[in-house]
Amino acid sequence: MSGQMPKPWIAARGQHPLLLVTVVPYTLLAALVVFKVIVEQPAGGDSLLIDLGLCGLVAGWMLVMFTLRPAWWERPLIMGVFFTGLLAITAVLVARDPAFALFTPAPYIYAFTILRWPWRLLGVASVAVVAGAAQASDVPKTTALGVTISVIIIVVNIVMMCVTAWFLQLAEKEREQRVQALAELSRTNRLLEATLAENAGLHAQLLAQAREAGVLDERQRMAREIHDTLAQGLTGIITQLQAAEQIHEVPAPWRRPFDAVKGLARESLAEARRSVDALRPEPLETARLGDALADVADRWSTLHGLAVQVTTTGTVRSMTPETEFALLRTAQEALANVAKHAHATRVGVTLSYLEHEVALDVRDDGRGFDLASLEAGTAGNGVSQPPFGEGGFGLAIMRQRVEGLSGSLRIESEPGVGTGISACVPTLPAGSHA
Repeated sequence: MSGQMPKPWIAARGQHPLLLVTVVPYTLLAALVVFKVIVEQPAGGDSLLIDLGLCGLVAGWMLVMFTLRPAWWERPLIMGVFFTGLLAITAVLVARDPAFALFTPAPYIYAFTILRWPWRLLGVASVAVVAGAAQASDVPKTTALGVTISVIIIVVNIVMMCVTAWFLQLAEKEREQRVQALAELSRTNRLLEATLAENAGLHAQLLAQAREAGVLDERQRMAREIHDTLAQGLTGIITQLQAAEQIHEVPAPWRRPFDAVKGLARESLAEARRSVDALRPEPLETARLGDALADVADRWSTLHGLAVQVTTTGTVRSMTPETEFALLRTAQEALANVAKHAHATRVGVTLSYLEHEVALDVRDDGRGFDLASLEAGTAGNGVSQPPFGEGGFGLAIMRQRVEGLSGSLRIESEPGVGTGISACVPTLPAGSHA
């Protein structure tokens, strides 16, 4: 009974068939004891005591060797000893009284549940011999016909029970194959899910790389355009101004705007070169956003002769470089529009740090415009002029920068009462909040 053989029925199912292996054998034995007591009590004698003693031995054997030892159920050698002992005692009982053949279902149960294949077949055949002998007990053995009939009865029992054991074994093998197939299918499904997840990750990575490559290509193209057009043009302007300054002395009334033009051209050239190099704006290199806004406002005031009040409220919070860049550029574009179109006497820039957002407000008391005419590019006073750059391009750039960071851009304006631009951007990238 090697441990390499297939598991018995009781172990293969991973559960204890409690009713079959514990309740049924004891119930059969108890019923036979009651029957023997009722039938043989009037006669008395030692025969009843011997039968009851054997019944007690069977009960004790099953209790000690099996019922109280669940850990032994999967130990083939011990279960073989238990079954052999139980079959021997049952054979003695049947030999003493054929009525004890009613107990043979108990050894059958144990043969099917605890014996491994092919020892199960041998155990079933042995029980069939005992049961067949009990069934043929009334057949006379003194004649050849009687012996033949007895042998036929025993053989029929053996064949019937062995065929039953064979078909049960086939059914058990099919069940085990189904279990193995399901386990293999489950493992394959897990591998497939892992592969699909890995492929999805690789696909997302490829898409991200493709987007980054596209963005890089576009940046390089824009950098070439800036270098070949704006930077070269600004360099030519600066050169011509310097040449004009060397040829003719600049009159005193022209000195201030002349210097302002040169300074603005140099500043624009520096910013263009920084854009080509994909660097942060110069004001943000060494300062916080609030300080950078103050620096931008001071330069704008110096250039246009109009003071700008810069206010910072709330607790300063850390922001991504993209957020600082977008808000700084929004402020620069808004101030540029004030200089070109507003004719304002007061300008204010407010940076507000909120719990999860940062807001930038640029307001002026200029002439304003009609919001309904913004898309058409006409001011509220009926004079055709784009309040946010040619064709509204400056507004589009501001909106793209802010909304690209999951923020919002609002414009408030009425003819004669000024204009307010408000940009609100999360301090952390979208999806970072709990």
